[in-house]
Amino acid sequence: MGINLGVKPVGRTIKQSSLTTRYSSRTAKPIKPAIARKLSQQLGQQLRRFRVVWMMLLASLLLSGCVQYDVGINFENPNRGEIVQHIKLGDRLSSLSGASAQQWLETVEQRTRRLGGKIRRSSNQEVTATIPFSSGADLNTKFNEFVNPTAKKVTAKQTEPALPEIKSNFRLSQSNFLLLLRNHLSYTVDLRSLGVTDAKGDLLVSPSSLLDLEFRLNTPWGARSINTASNAVNAERRQQGHELVWTLQPGQINHLEAVFWLPSPLGIGTVVIVLLVLGGWYLKYQTLPGQTATSTQVPASEG
Repeated sequence: MGINLGVKPVGRTIKQSSLTTRYSSRTAKPIKPAIARKLSQQLGQQLRRFRVVWMMLLASLLLSGCVQYDVGINFENPNRGEIVQHIKLGDRLSSLSGASAQQWLETVEQRTRRLGGKIRRSSNQEVTATIPFSSGADLNTKFNEFVNPTAKKVTAKQTEPALPEIKSNFRLSQSNFLLLLRNHLSYTVDLRSLGVTDAKGDLLVSPSSLLDLEFRLNTPWGARSINTASNAVNAERRQQGHELVWTLQPGQINHLEAVFWLPSPLGIGTVVIVLLVLGGWYLKYQTLPGQTATSTQVPASEG
């Protein structure tokens, strides 16, 4: 009787141990290598994406409003005007990357002087560049040459530092309507090189918080903005309509278009010359009052 009592617990223990062994073998089944690699790749991509985003957000907080860049075209008349560029660097940018910022300002100075312009430095962080032009064709040449300078032989001291490639196309076409000159301005600038994109080319973070870019057009009689293109930028009217201001968006393609009228010196001069000729002809061939009676009197004969 004592032997039977001793054997039964042993059998039960063996059964419970075998069940535990089968349950453990099922739960400890290893993950397939392909699934593990896929999970690892997805996790790495997410970490890299969040790292770039957080770095750009941190830079946006630290360098907010670092560069103010205003480009203005001022027309006094069809044969006289100027391109004015005003650049102001923020204090944070100057303290973090002062050498690179100064190289960029020196590049602006070199290009301005090369086109016959003048530089005025208000401080080490603020520069105003003025480039005069004498006609619409001269404006097209100088503006495009400043933004996309052609390759020229320069010395080592004049070598410009590498800057982000910005593709732009500026064009001013003029049509003469006798006394008036119709001007059509079209400007397309690709600022996608200033943005942060992924491998597919999609914009991840726009540096609009770091750059304040504006384009201004000042005319004597005002201008009218045209927003028919898909990537057109809306303009703001200022100074009682004499100035149009476009705020450019970094990281995107911006299209600016406007139409404005100016007096035509050639047409006005032609009309003045015609009026002078007609006035001279009238004075020469038209008889003045009293001249007819005097000329027709017959002198009395003597005796």
